[in-house]
Amino acid sequence: MRECGMLLPVASLPSKYGIGAFSKEAYEFIDLLKKAGQQYWQILPLGPTGYGDSPYQSFSAFAGNPYFIDLDELTAEGLLTIEECEAADFGDDPRDIDYEKMYYNRFPLLRKAYGRWKEQGHPSDEPGRLLGEETAGYCFYMAVKDHFKGKSWICWDEDIRLRREEAVSRYEKELSDEIGFYGFLQMKFEEQWSRLKSYAGEQGIRIIGDIPIYVAFDSADSWFHPELFQFDETCEPVAVAGCPPDGFSATGQLWGNPLYRWDYHGKTGYEWWMKRMEYSFRLYDVVRVDHFRGFDEYYSIPAGSENAVRGTWEKGPGIDIFNKMRERFGTLDIIAEDLGFLTPSVLKLVKDTGFPGMKVLEFAFDSREESDYLPHNYTQNCVVYTGTHDNNTIRGWYEELSKEDRQLSVDYMNNGRTPREEIHWDFIRLALASVAKLAVIPVQDYLGLSVEARINVPSTLGKNWRWRLGPGEITEEIVEKCRKIARLYGRA
Repeated sequence: MRECGMLLPVASLPSKYGIGAFSKEAYEFIDLLKKAGQQYWQILPLGPTGYGDSPYQSFSAFAGNPYFIDLDELTAEGLLTIEECEAADFGDDPRDIDYEKMYYNRFPLLRKAYGRWKEQGHPSDEPGRLLGEETAGYCFYMAVKDHFKGKSWICWDEDIRLRREEAVSRYEKELSDEIGFYGFLQMKFEEQWSRLKSYAGEQGIRIIGDIPIYVAFDSADSWFHPELFQFDETCEPVAVAGCPPDGFSATGQLWGNPLYRWDYHGKTGYEWWMKRMEYSFRLYDVVRVDHFRGFDEYYSIPAGSENAVRGTWEKGPGIDIFNKMRERFGTLDIIAEDLGFLTPSVLKLVKDTGFPGMKVLEFAFDSREESDYLPHNYTQNCVVYTGTHDNNTIRGWYEELSKEDRQLSVDYMNNGRTPREEIHWDFIRLALASVAKLAVIPVQDYLGLSVEARINVPSTLGKNWRWRLGPGEITEEIVEKCRKIARLYGRA
């Protein structure tokens, strides 16, 4: 069965309160997907964001981002007023997410809503009884983090940093109301997302979500489970994650995420990973596993390194972890993010799992060599993209191509007569016409937007994760063109 979908982060949806949310605009986008002949909506991780606002650096692998809670729904429940929401300053650029203003203006509103919710007769410990163990642990973590003025757990007082029993009991008692606040946010997040996901399913739209392979050091995961990570006796990392030097970076990429003690995970039957996948499949219909090659081999950089030059490749769990998942869950609807330099052992792992890998057209047109990303090299068991959230838009990418690479694309698609402002449609057609069983196109590419609409530039800080779709920007004309092309290539 040939299918197609669109890639748009929840944060990038239009809304009147500074960031995309589970609001009416999300429901309207699902309606639009259906009209456009799509079957999938791909989003980015839904976790609460930390340093750098990246959804790949979350405070928990088992919690949702409170920024996505629809304020209008809280208003309908009598927990906020329209005037209070409209008085908050979320920034005045509908194209941009101002995360600083989000933090300083949305959280006071959410605290106000929590106070009124308690006034309705709800006890502060009610959410904790409804949430899973790991999510409840995140709520405790955030309450303690607030107590220490936002510092990472490694900077907390030793008794609570090392989770000594007496300290844990004392903080749970002292911070019970703050724990309840974060529990309230998670309860509302889960209520609203569950309704939205159910609506999508009713319209025939499946959600593709994203699971980062690593967790952030500043997270409930690493604080609650230091035994899962390569930490010393004081809970400091002995090695961290990253990528080696390559043609894009002479010193490699130093991500800084804690690395797993895979031997320990294996002895537990990968129990923490089983919980994580179970949570992910509650959130999403299909899970895209980020940095899939890290399960075969991972790059280990000594803690304290200034860059990634001195790292070494170490063996990951391989097929064993996915065999255990199949024993637990049966069929796994997973997409393997297998981009980048792939060794024979990584290629074998992807093949052995049977998961579809990814093909990105922006990687295809290199006039110096033959590319596996050119569509004539595809098999059916793959997912093709024009680009991902880490790439430039197809229009921005094309404008920056070398003369030789651009000519290769012209020759390949026989598109020498296509005006530059329409070139994105040629690449969209190329993706949808391919044999790949699923084609996913970023919304920016359907709109023909350039570099100003890019979501993320890897290894940079400050300007990422901020782009937003404008209200009504996806016109009826574009929707009809999407539907027509999807039908033409047997995907609608």
